[in-house]
Amino acid sequence: MQHGLQVAGVPASQRYKNGRFAVVVTLSHMLWPTLMTHAIMETASGLNNLIVTIRMKSLIIVESPTKAKTIKKFLPKSISVDSCNGHIRDLPASAKEIPAKLKKNKWANLGIDIDNDYEPLYVVSPQKKKTVARLKKLIKEADELILATDEDREGEGISWHIVDELKPKIPVKRMVFHEITEEAIQQALRDFRDINMDLVNAQEARRVVDRLAGYTISPLLWKKIGPGLSAGRVQSVAVQLLVNRERERMRFRSGSYWDLKAVLGKTGASEQKENGTFEAEMTHLDDRRLASGKDFDESTGKLKKPDKLVLLDREQAESLQEELAAAQWSVKSVASKTQKRTPAPPFITSTLQQEANRKFGYSARDTMRIAQKLYEEGYITYMRTDSTNLSSQAIKAARSAVARMYGDDYLSPKVRTYSKRSKGAQEAHEAIRPAGSQFRTPSDTPLTGREAKLYDLIWKRTMATQMADARVALTSAVIEAETETSKAQFKATGKKVLFPGFFRAYVEGSDDPEAVLEDRDTPLPELKRDQKLECHDVVPVEHETKPPARFTEASLVKQLEKDGVGRPSTYATIIGTIMERDYVRKEGNALVPTFTAFAVTELLEKHFPDLVDEQFTSQMEQRLDDIATGKEDRLKYLKSYYEGEKGLKNMVEKQESRIDPQDARHISLPVEGLNGMRVFLGRFGPYVQVKKEDGEDVMGSIPDNMAPSDITVEKLQQLVERSEQGPESIGQDPESGQPVYVLSGRFGPYVQLGDVTESNKKPKRVSLPKGMKESDVDLETALKLLSLPRTIGQHPETGKEIKAGIGRFGPYVVHDGTFQSLGKDDDVLEVGLERALELLKKKAQKQKGKTSSVIKDMGEHPENGEKIQIMTGRYGPYIKYGRKNISIPKNRDPESLDMGSVLDLIKQKVG
Repeated sequence: MQHGLQVAGVPASQRYKNGRFAVVVTLSHMLWPTLMTHAIMETASGLNNLIVTIRMKSLIIVESPTKAKTIKKFLPKSISVDSCNGHIRDLPASAKEIPAKLKKNKWANLGIDIDNDYEPLYVVSPQKKKTVARLKKLIKEADELILATDEDREGEGISWHIVDELKPKIPVKRMVFHEITEEAIQQALRDFRDINMDLVNAQEARRVVDRLAGYTISPLLWKKIGPGLSAGRVQSVAVQLLVNRERERMRFRSGSYWDLKAVLGKTGASEQKENGTFEAEMTHLDDRRLASGKDFDESTGKLKKPDKLVLLDREQAESLQEELAAAQWSVKSVASKTQKRTPAPPFITSTLQQEANRKFGYSARDTMRIAQKLYEEGYITYMRTDSTNLSSQAIKAARSAVARMYGDDYLSPKVRTYSKRSKGAQEAHEAIRPAGSQFRTPSDTPLTGREAKLYDLIWKRTMATQMADARVALTSAVIEAETETSKAQFKATGKKVLFPGFFRAYVEGSDDPEAVLEDRDTPLPELKRDQKLECHDVVPVEHETKPPARFTEASLVKQLEKDGVGRPSTYATIIGTIMERDYVRKEGNALVPTFTAFAVTELLEKHFPDLVDEQFTSQMEQRLDDIATGKEDRLKYLKSYYEGEKGLKNMVEKQESRIDPQDARHISLPVEGLNGMRVFLGRFGPYVQVKKEDGEDVMGSIPDNMAPSDITVEKLQQLVERSEQGPESIGQDPESGQPVYVLSGRFGPYVQLGDVTESNKKPKRVSLPKGMKESDVDLETALKLLSLPRTIGQHPETGKEIKAGIGRFGPYVVHDGTFQSLGKDDDVLEVGLERALELLKKKAQKQKGKTSSVIKDMGEHPENGEKIQIMTGRYGPYIKYGRKNISIPKNRDPESLDMGSVLDLIKQKVG
C-alpha cells in the first residue's frame, strides 16, 4: 500500500486480516471530502480488497452530568456524551436579562410579545453562557447531534431549545428511552425520531400561561396585600384546599360521648390474651344503638338524631360499669368470612410521592430528587409518569424473581396487567419500576441511605404486583351482657392472615396514622353461639369527635390528582413553592396554612374566583394536554386565556380599582363572638385590632406559630389586653435588679430581661422550649432560661466546654462548633454531660465520611467574575462565592434557586 494511509498512527498495511485490508477511520465531517477522494484513488490503483469503514463522530446531549456518566457505559468511544444541565435558556428572570434593544417594548418585562402571536422572549442566563459555549464547540467537532433528554414535555422542550439556540449545521436526531440500561440505550439508538413539536408547544404553552398568571396577578397582590406574594395556575388552588380545610376545622364543634370496653375470655381461661382473652366494645343498650363519632353534627357538636340513639355521659358509663361487672356474658352470634386482598398497582409519580411521605416522611420534592438520581444512575425507570402499565420485560423479570425468592406458591397464577392511567396522563408509557430485564435486589446494589430506602420501596411494590392474592379471615362476634335491669350488647372483631401472598413483599401505607396495616393479625379465639364468657374487666371510655385532619403532602397530592388539578410531575414544585412563599408551614407531617394564605385566598375568591376553582383549573389542564396531542391550537388557547372576554387581562383591569388594600388585608375568620375584634395581615405578620369606647384602636400581634384554627375569642382578647396593659414583670433578676418578663411575639412566647430603652434597645430574650406554656413559667424557670447557653461540662477527649442552649431551630448542645439538636424528651435546662456526649457522638457518626459536594454550578458573578456554586456540606446547603461560604435559609430549596435569588443572598451577607 503505497499511499501510507494510517489509522490511529498504524500503517494500514499492518491491519491485514482474512485477505483484506480493514481500515477504520474516525473523523470530523470536515474531512469527509478528503477521505472520499483518497478511498477512490486507492480503489482505482487496484486495491480491490480495501475496506474503508467510516465511523462518524456523534455527540449525545442529556440534561445532567449523572445521566451522561451512566449512558457513557453503554456507548462506543466514538460517541461523546455531554450535559446541558436542564434548560439552556428561559424567559428572562429579571430586567437585567432583557436585551437592551428590546427593553423599550411594553411587553419586555413580561417576556412575551402579546401582539406577535404570544412569542416568548428566550434568553440565555449568565450562569448558562459557559454551558452554551461548550456545547457549541462540541457540536462543531461532531458529525451528528443526538438529543437524549427525558421523554416528557419538559425533556422535549429542552431538546427543542438546544436546536433553536445552537442552530447546529449537522444532522439532528431525537433519542428517547425510559430506563438507562444497555438494552434500552441500544434500542433507542436504532429508533431515532424527530422532535415532537406538539409536546414542545404544550410545554411552552404551560410556561407562557404560568408567566402570564404570575406577572399579572402577583403585582396586584403586592399592591393590595404585601410584597413577595404570588399566585399561580395550580398553586392558588392548592392553597385554597388547605385554607378550606382549616376553615372546616374552625367551624367544627366537638362532641363528647362515652362507651365501655370489656376484656373477655372463655370460662376458666387465663387473662393472657394469647390464651383466649380479647377486647369487645359496647354498641347497644337495651336494643338501642350507642352514639358514636359519625352521629354528631360537626357544626354544632350535637347529635343529628338524638331520639334514635343512646348518648352516655360519665355518670351513666360508670354506673353501667358496676352493673356489668356482675352481668351474665354470652356469645349471641359469630360470623366469619374470607376475603382476598390484591396488591396495589405499580408506582406512578403521584403514588410514589404519597407512599414515600407516609412511610418515610419524605417531602414530594425530596422524593422526586432521590428518584431522579436513581433513574439517572440506571436503577429505576423514568420517574415522571402517569401510567401504571408494566412492560412484558418487567412482568417477566418480576415473576422470575418472585418464583426464585418466594416460591411458586407466592406467584400470581395469572399475569397481572395494569393499564389504568390517571386523569390527563402524560406521555411516558410505563410505571416506575426497577430498571432492566433482571431486577437487582436492594441488597445487591451499592445504594445507601435515602436512595436505598426508595429503591427498596419501588422494588417491593413492583414485585408485589406479580404475587398471589393474600387471603384474610375476618371474624365478628356479637356478645350480650345481661343484668337485672338492662341488656348491653358488645362487638368484637378479629382478623387472621390465612395466606400472606404479596404481604410477604409489600404492604401499602395509610393516611390514617391510627390505621392497622393489612398484614397484622388481630385474631379472636374460637367462639360459638350461646357460649358463656367471663368478664375480666370493664372500663368506661370517653371519646371526643375530632375535626377534619389537615392535609399532609401525601393527602394533598392525592386530592390534587383526584381533582385533575396540575399534573403529578409538577406537584413537588407546587408544594415547595407554597412553603417558600409562606403560605403554609409544617407541623409534624401536617400542612398548616398561614394567615397570609387566608388573605390571598380570600382576595382571589372574591375577585378572581376562576383562579381558585378546581373544575376550571382541571378543564384548563385538559386543554393544555390537548395541545400536546395536537387537538388544541396553542395560539387560540393563549388568546382565549389572556385576552378573552373572561380572560385574565380583562379580569385584572376590571377588578383592580375595586380592591381596597385595607379590606384585602382583613382576614375573615369563621369564629363566633368576635365583638368588634378584627384580624389583619400587617407588614410584620398577623395582628388583632379592636376599637375601644374612646375610639382608639388597640392592636396585638398574633404569634406566627399560632394556626388560624387555633384562634379563639379568649386568645384574641388576651392578646389585646396584653398589648393594652403592657408587660407585667414576674419578678426581678437578683444579680442585676432588672425586671423579668414573659412575653409573646411574632415568633412565639419568650422571656426577657429588662426593659427596652434608648441605651438597651435589644434586651436579652430567650424563646420558651416547645411544649412549655407561658403559664408554666415562674421566676426561677425564667432565670434558668435567661442563663442559657449554660455550660454542661468539659469534653473528656478535647477538654473543651460543652454547652446547652436554645437557638433558631430549637434546643441544642454544642461542642467546638458542632451543634446537635436535643431530642423531644430532652430538657435543655436539665440535660447532663453523659446525654450531651451521646448526642454529639451520634452526630459525629452521622457526619463521618460526609464531604462537601456541588449541588448546582451557577457560573460567574456578573459583576466581578467570581465563581458561584451551590454546595451541600456538613451543616447543610450553602453558597460558595469565591472564598466565602453563605448559608441558605432553611425554608429555601437549594435546587430551585436561580441566579437572581443567589445574588440577593450574597448581597445580604456580603453587601
